[in-house]
Amino acid sequence: MNSNRPRATNETRLRVRYAETDQMGVVYHSNHFVWFEVGRVELLRQLGFSYRDLENKDHLFFAVAEAKCRYRTAVRYDEEVLVRTQLLNVRESMVHFGYELRRAEDGVLLAEGETTHIVTDAAMKIAEIPDKYMKVFREAVGKLSSGR
Repeated sequence: MNSNRPRATNETRLRVRYAETDQMGVVYHSNHFVWFEVGRVELLRQLGFSYRDLENKDHLFFAVAEAKCRYRTAVRYDEEVLVRTQLLNVRESMVHFGYELRRAEDGVLLAEGETTHIVTDAAMKIAEIPDKYMKVFREAVGKLSSGR
């Protein structure tokens, strides 16, 4: 096993803010997708680059093609949540992430989900992931760097 291989999983902690909850103090369902995005951004940063670089320097965008979330139990105001984000798969123009939301205090699974992103240019035309990113993605998911 190569210990220099980039980690394909990131863990980020956040605390549920009052504004993210409904009248009963339970997190409104769409906020789970916001937290998935937080995890995704931090995973990319962990791998050595950022969304800002993809967009501003390389003029590439990760358009959401599919998003799923399975809600397991209520998340409440002021709870600390662990967002575990994993890079599941990568192809020339597609990146697939998986997510778990767990209560930090006891590890209870709160929700799990996936997002699939199509890589596009600014005109929303499908674009290939540049080699400098593809190499890191493939190493992170344990695929060979050659032979896209």
